[in-house]
Amino acid sequence: MLGQHSNVLLDPADERRVIRVRRHWMVLLKDLLITVVIVIGVFLISRQVNRLPGGLWLVQSLLWYIAVAALLRFAWKVLEWWIEVIIVTNKRFMVTSGIIETKNSMMPITKVTDMSFMRPFLGQIFGYGTLRIESAGQKQDLETIKFLPRPEEVFMAISELIFGDKKQARSHMLEPPRSSRRRRWPRPGWPGSEGR
Repeated sequence: MLGQHSNVLLDPADERRVIRVRRHWMVLLKDLLITVVIVIGVFLISRQVNRLPGGLWLVQSLLWYIAVAALLRFAWKVLEWWIEVIIVTNKRFMVTSGIIETKNSMMPITKVTDMSFMRPFLGQIFGYGTLRIESAGQKQDLETIKFLPRPEEVFMAISELIFGDKKQARSHMLEPPRSSRRRRWPRPGWPGSEGR
């Protein structure tokens, strides 16, 4: 199934998923604008060609094939955006992408030496930013993650995970530790809970 390949790479017994997001929808804005311009251009040219004597049906057909190709290209870009997932666990960063050919980029958290994020003007309005990760050693695929949604929250959660003091309170982005036992007594208001 599409988009399920990222969960296969995680072993819940060995590592804990902290963050799982996809890039902000603004990453599709450029492709959307290109598609709209092509479709409007085809429509306007088609109207001009239609006024010519004979109608030039071959040119009309070619124009509409171009419009359909632009729409199919945009649909492909949306599907690629939907499938690409950014995952941070307590052990590594991962970005999984690809529809036909799957690409998995991974970097161990222990290699991270510094992080920063920035928000462009549109990012401040729409809620996205760029996360920059510096690591020890070679240049990594995951050095820059653009169009990251809610970058402050993601930055704080990752910083706490990598550099944070283990005794301090945890960020709301991090999952609380699971209890080893389930609650065994009835909750207040349930039958049999009188006197507790």
